[in-house]
Amino acid sequence: MKSKVAQRYVAAIRRSELSIYDPIEIGDPDLWIPTPVLEGLLNTALTGVLLVGLPLRTRSKVVKQLVCQALGYPAPPSFRRTKPRFPGQLFDTYVQKSNNLQVWNEELAPTRRYVIIRVGHDDVITRVKVVTGDTLALLDTTGTVTQKYQARLIPGEAKAELIVDKDTDILRPYVQSGVDLAAIASPVDHPRAGQLLPIKELFDQLKSLVGERFADVGHDQERNRGAALHQLVCQHLGYADYRDCGQFPDVRHQLLEVKLQTSQTIDLGLVCPDSKDALDVPRIKGKQIRHCDVRYALFYATIDGEDVILTHLFLTTGEEFFTRFPQFQGKVLNRKLQIPLPPGFFND
Repeated sequence: MKSKVAQRYVAAIRRSELSIYDPIEIGDPDLWIPTPVLEGLLNTALTGVLLVGLPLRTRSKVVKQLVCQALGYPAPPSFRRTKPRFPGQLFDTYVQKSNNLQVWNEELAPTRRYVIIRVGHDDVITRVKVVTGDTLALLDTTGTVTQKYQARLIPGEAKAELIVDKDTDILRPYVQSGVDLAAIASPVDHPRAGQLLPIKELFDQLKSLVGERFADVGHDQERNRGAALHQLVCQHLGYADYRDCGQFPDVRHQLLEVKLQTSQTIDLGLVCPDSKDALDVPRIKGKQIRHCDVRYALFYATIDGEDVILTHLFLTTGEEFFTRFPQFQGKVLNRKLQIPLPPGFFND
């Protein structure tokens, strides 16, 4: 079923006769390929392709031609030096043998997609991962990327705080109480009218997580902690399964971003929660969802050496985020960016 949905985008692009340089509005229901679908299409088309013996420039051109073919675009005779290289779908491509991603001569663009193509030692493409610049910034642990936006979380006396009890004006017409999520959707599905729980109902279902604990295990503790919390959130919301496509927001179907805080500094990446920029999801009944419409669940936690213990929950919309969490001033980004991709990056 999902492959049929993906192929509808490809067929629509072919019929449109657009080039990769023709702009498409984010969320266009026919022509804008959402990030999870884009990743699926490129994995299907590129995995297993042999690049042995190709010089670097030739390899780059061949990969770009394959990407065009996979998405329904005609491949140009030569590729322009545009930023990004695929302006129509707002992405750049990177062919990686190592885990050291280098972004040259420009800052990370928060809403741009970065198509990272993994090549094995035998020069065979093994995996394609698509992430936004905002996600890449959060992956960096070396300090080569300084987080552009940060805020401070100061816990109060209440163990669970609902910062705002109503969703944004744009989202409110599409929320519905009492939805049986197990029967209708997966956490990674696109949000739909009538399938979004109201923010107050999200709060009521998630506040019982305060006091929960889970094992603090694994070589990549921060990622494992986040995944364990994400799984608990999906269970408490009533989903039949747990899935994570590695895209913002974490629970895409509920427009819910989940953050685990073991310190008072909240790293927000390159996009402010209250940004009115379009979010990379299909329109809902003709309305484009914005970053500020996303709901944020922040779980404060302590670690006792063996377990992570959830001590507080805060739930808010992006629009009202800074009414509770004061924003740090000062925005700095280094220009020479070398981002070590973490272990397991291509396995998600």
